Amino acid sequence: ANQVVRDVKLVEGSGWDSEGSVRQWYFVAGGKLETCKEMMEKVNDKDRTIVYKLVEGEIMKAFKSWNSILNVMPMGEGSLVKWTMEFEKQNDDVPDPVKYGEFLTTWAKNVDTYLLNV
Repeated sequence: ANQVVRDVKLVEGSGWDSEGSVRQWYFVAGGKLETCKEMMEKVNDKDRTIVYKLVEGEIMKAFKSWNSILNVMPMGEGSLVKWTMEFEKQNDDVPDPVKYGEFLTTWAKNVDTYLLNV
């Protein structure tokens, strides 16, 4: 996923997969390098869902709130991954977050390609 993710670091918490942990992301969206901090807000093992909440970064200048929800559903011999973006714009003049949707799509495809070749 190095075409869109430049770096990610754990900056708070006891581990990468623990609720409340915070990660600092360095990524490319819309051709521009950006950073953000995201907190792993909720993990639901039964539903195979993780909710990530953005808590800092350029994106928060345009959005009051932003949650990315990852859901993994078994499908055949593999799984189907569904990303949902929930956000509230700072105002009506803020454009739709197309570049962030494109970032997540590209990142997910890169992870899929990597996993298929492991």
